[in-house]
Amino acid sequence: MKKLFALVLALVLSLSLVACGSTTSGGSATDPSTQEPSGTVSADDIPDTMTSSDGKYQVAFVTDVGQLKDKSFNQGTFDGVKLYANANGLSYKYYQPANGSEATDDDRYDAMKAAVDGGAEVVVCAGYLQEAALRKAALEFPDTPFVFIDGYPIQEKATEYDEATGEALPNDSPILTNVAGISFQEEQAGYLAGYAAVKDGFTKLGFSGGGGGTNDACCRFGYGYVQGANAAAEEMDVTVDMNYSWEYGATFSASTELQTMINGWYSNGTEIVFACGGAMFQSIVAAASANDGYVIGVDVDQSGESDYVVTSAMKGLSDAVQWAVGHVYDGTFSEIGGTGTSLGVKDNAVALPTAADSWRFETFTVEEYEALYQQMLDGTLVVDNDFSKLESTEWSNVNLNVI
Repeated sequence: MKKLFALVLALVLSLSLVACGSTTSGGSATDPSTQEPSGTVSADDIPDTMTSSDGKYQVAFVTDVGQLKDKSFNQGTFDGVKLYANANGLSYKYYQPANGSEATDDDRYDAMKAAVDGGAEVVVCAGYLQEAALRKAALEFPDTPFVFIDGYPIQEKATEYDEATGEALPNDSPILTNVAGISFQEEQAGYLAGYAAVKDGFTKLGFSGGGGGTNDACCRFGYGYVQGANAAAEEMDVTVDMNYSWEYGATFSASTELQTMINGWYSNGTEIVFACGGAMFQSIVAAASANDGYVIGVDVDQSGESDYVVTSAMKGLSDAVQWAVGHVYDGTFSEIGGTGTSLGVKDNAVALPTAADSWRFETFTVEEYEALYQQMLDGTLVVDNDFSKLESTEWSNVNLNVI
């Protein structure tokens, strides 16, 4: 199988012209299958901070809540910033909104403004919580391109809702063309993880999600996870139990409360938990290690963080950032600005890790996984992404306990 999201990393090579100030669009990739990864430099080899000779930082990253080095969403996104900048001789800097997990829209806007004032030629913003601040910043700095990871197109005016019915009111305001929304088909990655876990013999599963149930990306991960587990259980003629919770995950942070809850799950028989929420992973893996339980990681391959990680539901954050930022420097940002790009298996953008040191299933094989992946690729297996149906669905082979 192709390397995860091999999409347009050759674009990095083609942009060696950037150092000469070229804005030619000749490097734009139109056929992802022809692209080859650039170089062998690891993001871990590139420092998180650098000193620009002129005090300006061309590629900026505004973090989501949680830690920069969360071994998950923030870090995976920043890796793309560092890799692109390093490959093209560009300066880079990350900006963390003030007040940590309690950051406000004003805090996020201030970080974006600081990035633009600091010379940013493109600002990469991570997480759905950035929407209001992005709207304000994009309107104030119309000549600055913004990349909205886990995002979507943003209108000039926020949608308003009817106070009596709660329904959205019509919003015909223009789309901001200097914001590119990049999202992923997380339901596919979640399905792969849930299916593989049950096929490997796990019958008591858990899902602990971030964002308090308001984060579409985590909701898609979780809904796909249940679908995959149910499909595998149905094939094996078994019934699996699953605890499913958004408790203690609103800020995507590790906490003693979360660890205590997950510890209780493991103590009562849960065998494996999908840790779907950035730094929440730390609390969940701590509970797993105390109970000889197992964990499914998220966003990036987290197998290197703990021997208790069996697999990870990955999405190509780093590669997607490099692809989007590349559109800025080859002069084709207008192709993605003002639009939403959703990346899935057909873009090699979601997957489970299959490297020998990452594949820790005992009976479910890489060959079986690749056959399942191929079904998604050719369209014979379609994973539903309407997570609003999670609790109304009558799951044939999953006893779903929503907490």
